[in-house]
Amino acid sequence: MFYLTQMLGKPVVDAEGETVGRISDVAIATGEVFPRVTSLAFLGPNKTPFMLSWRKFVASVDDERIVLGASWPELRFSYLQPDELLLARDLLNKQIVDTQGMKVVRVNDLKLSESRGQLRLLGAEVGVRGILRGLHPIVENAAARIAGLLGSDLPENLIAWNYMDLLDRDLSHVRLSVTHKRLHELHPADVADVLEQLTPSQRARVFEHLDNVQAALTVAELEDEYQADVIDDLGSQRASDILEEMDPDDAADIIGDLPYDKAEALLRLMGVQEARAVRSLLGYREKTAGGIMTPEVTTVTEEMSVQQVIEYLRTEAADREGIYYIYVVEDDGRLEGVISLRDLVISDPQTPVADIVSRDVTSVGPDDDQEEVAETMSKYDLLALPVVDETGKLLGIVTVDDALEVMEEESAEDLALATGTSREHGPLANTWWWLVRRSAWMLVWAIAFVIFLAVRSPIGDIAPGNPFRGPFAVGLDMLVLSLILLPVLLRTAEELSSRTLAELIEGEDEDERPSLGTRLAREGAIGLVAAAVTGLIAFGLALVAPGIEPVVAWPFAAVTAVATLVTVLIGGLLGHTAVKRSIAGKRVSGTGLAITAMAIGTGVYLALSFASGVLWIATILAELG
Repeated sequence: MFYLTQMLGKPVVDAEGETVGRISDVAIATGEVFPRVTSLAFLGPNKTPFMLSWRKFVASVDDERIVLGASWPELRFSYLQPDELLLARDLLNKQIVDTQGMKVVRVNDLKLSESRGQLRLLGAEVGVRGILRGLHPIVENAAARIAGLLGSDLPENLIAWNYMDLLDRDLSHVRLSVTHKRLHELHPADVADVLEQLTPSQRARVFEHLDNVQAALTVAELEDEYQADVIDDLGSQRASDILEEMDPDDAADIIGDLPYDKAEALLRLMGVQEARAVRSLLGYREKTAGGIMTPEVTTVTEEMSVQQVIEYLRTEAADREGIYYIYVVEDDGRLEGVISLRDLVISDPQTPVADIVSRDVTSVGPDDDQEEVAETMSKYDLLALPVVDETGKLLGIVTVDDALEVMEEESAEDLALATGTSREHGPLANTWWWLVRRSAWMLVWAIAFVIFLAVRSPIGDIAPGNPFRGPFAVGLDMLVLSLILLPVLLRTAEELSSRTLAELIEGEDEDERPSLGTRLAREGAIGLVAAAVTGLIAFGLALVAPGIEPVVAWPFAAVTAVATLVTVLIGGLLGHTAVKRSIAGKRVSGTGLAITAMAIGTGVYLALSFASGVLWIATILAELG
């Protein structure tokens, strides 16, 4: 087995044993399941780039070098063919789509294998092992041994060539056997999952290789926050073509999120019927039955026979949603009843529709709340639900996929409200949300650390003749050390709030929830272990930190341990309070829990650190004189 990162830079030796250059790249032919290496690129004398045919000139390859089958004067330059690419230039450290795992990954190395005199590409290494190997094989081996000692392994994360799609190259003139054609073979929902991981420019590049039908299905599967952005980034004509292929309700949702000028331009470019259907839906309020319904409904009249209805379905309504139900209407469009597809199949072809129609039809109005619509469909096990106006005229239907999306959306909103993780939109709200997100405390910590370093630097020289530089300066030393370990306390507080939220979400019975004493005892046991660990870390840090007096190691370790234990106990107390509020039906904010626990833990830690540093050194100085 060979790895590209290990091959690069290896010597290239001709048939006379003379070193003629060093490997800079290898090329592969892309139209194979396991592509063979076709060319060798190397830097010759004076760093002149050369490319040779692998089949004609390479005699052997090993871990140390590549040996050519001809002497230097006999070598002949070759050129990269349209169906070839260079591994180091075009793949290494580039983003690719793992079409099996439905995710975007980065190529850290490439694995090759020699078979029957040919070197073939097996796949791309996208895991940590490839990163370590790129640093040096010794680093990789050392990490593997350490993992083995810990009872685990360091596996390769290899993606085979036939599951790879390239993203970072212009592929308009290169037809790879798997490039982007693989995306056509995926379900639109899987393609959408991949697109959501890409940058806007990469998404646009992928859309160039999707036809309008595939693109429309894919856009419909994207999360709401991506749909309008994707359409807005496309050219007006292509965007309108895609919207025409989409179901009217999906197209209306996207157009409603676009700027007015862009929306009007797209509607004018769309077909007359498609634009009319979309405009009719844009008039309804959001989160209502009218806002999520589709106007494309399969309707028949009572005078038709079963055979006529079946022929109509085959010719006129084959591409419509909700074909499982056929709605019977009067000439003026008023809903009279419904026929299921099952009724049609089992009925005699000559049976009149009037004989098999069910007139007991559950329906909703266009202004009914979408959550009530979804609950109605769930209650009666319906695949579609008709929407009628006040006169009984059929306006459209809500399909089961729309109802499922509503239920998922409402469930997420309810959970967000229950845990306090919901947020308003807007620049200020978005900025605040970014600051309080998971691990955002790192930013606060970094800023505070820089500020305290700047403050401490001039104060440290107040009493240069004093080995302890005065109690106040040593207190600042303790603060600096505390800031270095502050993320440990912040992470502890965040974890405690997460555990409380998990407890709230699981919704245990009140009699199964631990009492305050039990909770504090449990958290205290955990806190003691955490305090011991953080105390040892603090002691070692104080001993090795430059410019810090070693005499503060013991008080700093004690303060860190105490602050950790206090943070854990405070977190337990806050968690108990949050559970009580939840039982009482009051709102509990997960963000508020985390921030409160972090603020208390930080305040306790910094105050104890500074005070203990001042008191400790003041006591020593008093004893000395």
